[in-house]
Amino acid sequence: MKGSKGSLYDDLKRRILTMELDPDEDLDEVALSERYGLSRTPVREIFRRLEGEGYIEIRANRGARVVPMNHSTLRQFFLVAPMVYAAIGRLAVQNFKPSQLVDLKDTQERFRAASKSGDALSMVVENNRFHEIIGEMSGNAYLQPSLGRLLIDHARIGHTFFRPRNDDM
Repeated sequence: MKGSKGSLYDDLKRRILTMELDPDEDLDEVALSERYGLSRTPVREIFRRLEGEGYIEIRANRGARVVPMNHSTLRQFFLVAPMVYAAIGRLAVQNFKPSQLVDLKDTQERFRAASKSGDALSMVVENNRFHEIIGEMSGNAYLQPSLGRLLIDHARIGHTFFRPRNDDM
């Protein structure tokens, strides 16, 4: 799959959010370079960007890995998420633009369609986008980065919730 820096960035984000890449999974810089037809330098740049956004960790002499999820992560998430979501929601109601409301409704419709068809991966992506739009509607430069970080684990938790049930559940 030859591509660009943008497609590698988007694909890694999607694969992390939808749990195609497991929490704590190592990322193979060489394999990604070959797969996307990029040299290692742009792959490292993308890794640094994803690290800054909270998707991955870069460990000295060990490479990059998907940010792990554990009991501590979940505890911290559920302590902070309600406060951030409430503040974002309150500001979104005060500051939204009509075009953002249209985008929000379109995303809600795509989520509904994914739900009806049982497409768990699309449900995760659309649910995440729904919350991103609300963050954009808030217009708050301090809360949006916090929301962005929360949405990574929100999506991964959501994937567990939205995925089809199997014999293990």
